Amino acid sequence: MSIRLRLTAWYSGILALTLLMFSGVIYTFVYYNTYVSTYDTWRSRISDQIRQSITAPGINSDGTVSSRINVNNILQTIDRRLYVQIYYYNTNKIQQSDNMMYGGEAFKFDVPADPADVVKDFSQINANGKPYLMYQQLMQTDVSGAPVLLQIAASTEEAENMMSDMRFILVLGSLATLILAATLGMFLARKSMAPIGKVIEAANAVQTSSDLSVRIDYTGPQDEVGQLISTVNRMMSRTELFYKDLEESYRTQRRFVSDASHELRTPLTTIRGNTDLLKKIWTMDSMPQGLSEEDLRQMSVEAIGDIADESERMSRLISDMLSLARADAGQTMQKELLEFGPLVEDVVRRAQFLPHRADWLPGDLSSLEGIAVVGNKDYLQQMLFIFIENAFKYTPEGEVRFDVLLYRQQVGIRVKDTGIGMDKDEVPHIFERFYRADESRGKTPGTGLGLSIAKWIIDEHQGSVEVVTVKGEGTTFIIWLPALFPEVQAASDADEVSEREESAEQESFEPETEKSAETSEESGNRHRAE
Repeated sequence: MSIRLRLTAWYSGILALTLLMFSGVIYTFVYYNTYVSTYDTWRSRISDQIRQSITAPGINSDGTVSSRINVNNILQTIDRRLYVQIYYYNTNKIQQSDNMMYGGEAFKFDVPADPADVVKDFSQINANGKPYLMYQQLMQTDVSGAPVLLQIAASTEEAENMMSDMRFILVLGSLATLILAATLGMFLARKSMAPIGKVIEAANAVQTSSDLSVRIDYTGPQDEVGQLISTVNRMMSRTELFYKDLEESYRTQRRFVSDASHELRTPLTTIRGNTDLLKKIWTMDSMPQGLSEEDLRQMSVEAIGDIADESERMSRLISDMLSLARADAGQTMQKELLEFGPLVEDVVRRAQFLPHRADWLPGDLSSLEGIAVVGNKDYLQQMLFIFIENAFKYTPEGEVRFDVLLYRQQVGIRVKDTGIGMDKDEVPHIFERFYRADESRGKTPGTGLGLSIAKWIIDEHQGSVEVVTVKGEGTTFIIWLPALFPEVQAASDADEVSEREESAEQESFEPETEKSAETSEESGNRHRAE
């Protein structure tokens, strides 16, 4: 049974019980205040009429006292609303009041055959198809003393009809009210439950078509049903978003596995080829013609060098993959308050020993004095090395500059190279795993995971990164991190800091103004000129 049918049944049942109790109360009230009162009135009048008709008591043959009645008196003085019948047992004669003529034909009350069966009391009878309240009593006439049966009755047709009409009205009214209430209740229940039907339809639509964009259209009040529909719509929105994220994650995972397999296959193939070569060289029974022992030794050294290089590459790849796996697992970094100046100076000092062909030109780092950040020292240094190594890798000649910027409560690290640059359409993808901007993906050595790791580290430190690039002319990365500035520095020389920032901004975004090839990643178009 549906909810609306149960609601209608419960409502109708409660209403029926209420109507039954209400009708019972009304019927009882009318019965005792009108019907019973009418009967009491007629009893009183009949009793008064009998008292007026009794003349004197008589002594029966058995010694009992019996009332004597003046027949003529009672027939002449009887209330016209009362019906009188006198039956003489000795002669079987009947005398009646004039009003007992009905439609030209007299009607009679039933008479007990034996005087001994006469019960002196009031009773309700039916005569001539009508109800009467009758009193009967065995008496003697005041003339001959013959036994007679006195029957006096009053019509109760009006009272009985009134009660019958009331029963009919109460029953019919209750049934009509119940049917109308049940019909309206079903209509209202169906209307109230209609939004629930929409929820079911939406759920079925999602189940059959997997269309998570389905929403329930509801314009009614925000009652329980409205709140339920709003909750379901919000839940479906979150489910749709979660499903899209899950689908994107699945595609990313498949690509990650595919790219990881590809990246691992190359060094493994190289290692296997070189080990096979070494095995063949050192298991030969005789020296190959045209090769000296020195040549074989040189070939072995080169093979071992290749194995070492590819092993180191595999180690870096696996380390990077482990870092990204920690990021995917939601691992939380252990952070502490760090002096940012010494950390950056250490990175700049060690960066000069990295393999590079471009000129390494670090700028003035004195502005970092007293500035602190909340972060993880090892991860922050790893992130900076990734950007520096990336600049060295894609700058075969030219220069790589490193300097700092200050803006409000943030510190910016700018790594600017004059390398090969990128197309602006490639910028949104450079932080994807295994993505490399050059078309061959293998033209420049690397795993394609560095910038993904750097982006994760930046996000973990609530930072952001800006990218400015021009194809064939170079790329600039600006990493912004929340910082704690010395109060004295912030309050004493604000104009000087602002002027330095504006100068740095103009230099930073020169490619944008002159080349119109700027693209930003998660910067919110945050430029420092306001």
